[in-house]
Amino acid sequence: MKIESFAYKNGSLEWQGASVRQLAAEYGTPLYVYSEAAILDRIARLRSAFGSRRAGIYYSVKANSNLSVLRIISGAGCGADIVSGGELFRCLKAGLTPEKIVFSGVGKSADEIRYAINTGILFLSVESPAELEAIGKIAQEMGKTARISVRVNPDVDPKTHPYISTGLKENKFGISHREVVSIYKLAASLPGIQPTGLGFHIGSQITDLSAFKEAGQIAVRLVNAVRAEGINLHHLDVGGGLGISYLDEKAPAPEEYARQIIDSVGLPDLELMFDPGRSIVGNSGILVSRLLYLKGAEAARDAKGASIQRADDANSPKTFYICDAGMNDLLRPSLYDAYHHVYSDPERPLSGFGDLVGPVCESGDFFAKDRAMPAFKAGDLAVLASAGAYGFTMASNYNSRPRPAEVLIRSDGRAEIVRKRESFEDLIRGE
Repeated sequence: MKIESFAYKNGSLEWQGASVRQLAAEYGTPLYVYSEAAILDRIARLRSAFGSRRAGIYYSVKANSNLSVLRIISGAGCGADIVSGGELFRCLKAGLTPEKIVFSGVGKSADEIRYAINTGILFLSVESPAELEAIGKIAQEMGKTARISVRVNPDVDPKTHPYISTGLKENKFGISHREVVSIYKLAASLPGIQPTGLGFHIGSQITDLSAFKEAGQIAVRLVNAVRAEGINLHHLDVGGGLGISYLDEKAPAPEEYARQIIDSVGLPDLELMFDPGRSIVGNSGILVSRLLYLKGAEAARDAKGASIQRADDANSPKTFYICDAGMNDLLRPSLYDAYHHVYSDPERPLSGFGDLVGPVCESGDFFAKDRAMPAFKAGDLAVLASAGAYGFTMASNYNSRPRPAEVLIRSDGRAEIVRKRESFEDLIRGE
């Protein structure tokens, strides 16, 4: 697998035209690096499919919520899809307009609902009758009207990892498509509630466009049924979830994805709302780490000067490539058994099979298992591709490890720090 933005020049790895080695030397490791040009390119490609259709991009903030990334999103004219009061706070700090923010999620607290209503966001996405009634009660107490959209669970199989499937009846998200009309009738009867849209989101890392088409057709039938009750809707939120290529997935192009949904939905008087996250930032970021030690077969080879091949013999030593990044920095491989391609700097040929692991005190602390790896030496850089989404946003301080720094490569090639590396003092701040 080769991602277009990676290249070796005289044995040194470059990503998005920047020297990974220089970035590591200046900012240290572990280190997240993002590309402004890559983010803007993905936005432009998705938007190009809209044509004259009234449609908007509402970036899924949970994928990557760094303020500098959100400012790029805002500057490109996008809105935001949020799932917490903290994400709302971040969006406002980054300069996004409240009227282009939608609040999703199954468990909004009373404080979060008040915050959203006071801020004047576009709408709150309702995921249960109880939540609808809570929003109505809070809005009435505040003397305000809350705009809402109902999130439909269309019971469509997105054919993705079960942890990131959200549109099946066994998932906690949304309201059954069989109950949607009655929910809108309830919403229309409640003081303090203004129904304005309908939406769905069926999962993440989806590469089969037929699932989007099926969900879109269900949503259209529901919009027409709700309108038949005299309830006018202005927005159809088609969610996000478009997959990207981590290994050899045949990920649809953003233009193809948007056109498929537009063609299957119709209803030109509705604004279509696309909520991409991973497909915007996933391949727009990398995680840079440094090899600390080799343990096992490759270490023995280095010591003896002879190659030791992988063997089926259970007694054959396994190679562990131990780097300074851990599962607390990038959780996806441990949580989902997710694939991230591994590059070396300097350029190294593929060697024997082994595991790329971190220093966290867990056997689940790995980035690659039983994979043909570059012939790393201690001190080399190990670069994990496709780390721009659900990387830093899922990072933690487990094992009392400070979280890494984040760097942004601007469109003009300048690199700038957009989050300082945490210190030991940061670990105990507030305790």
